[in-house]
Amino acid sequence: MQIRYIETSALLAALLEKDTEALAGLRAAGRYITSALTVAEAARALVRARIAGHLDPADEGRAFRDLSRFERRCAIFAITPEVLARTGRPFPVEPIRTLDAIHLATVELLGEPPALVVVVSRDARIRANARALGFVVS
Repeated sequence: MQIRYIETSALLAALLEKDTEALAGLRAAGRYITSALTVAEAARALVRARIAGHLDPADEGRAFRDLSRFERRCAIFAITPEVLARTGRPFPVEPIRTLDAIHLATVELLGEPPALVVVVSRDARIRANARALGFVVS
């Protein structure tokens, strides 16, 4: 069974933009995993979108319900001391931001062969690093 690591940018593209490619990545067969960081980043983005006037309260409520369904579907990995330690070491394609490094460290520390893991992301830096680390990218 394929493992799909869902990174925040893909989740937000699906929740806020109804991006068809992102939605397809979230509907494909497989085991879904993500970082606790993804859930926190997505929730903050939804609040920011409402405050900025990009979402009305009803749309914000719908998006939060969709986020809750996503959480129930995923195995959510904590930001552990091991993840933080890996975050501080270089990645193949630098520079990379700290939060992006947390996502990549989480994927690396899953302990799964890279060929079995699809990294679902819209972020160019994460995609480039995931490919360089041997992961499939969607």
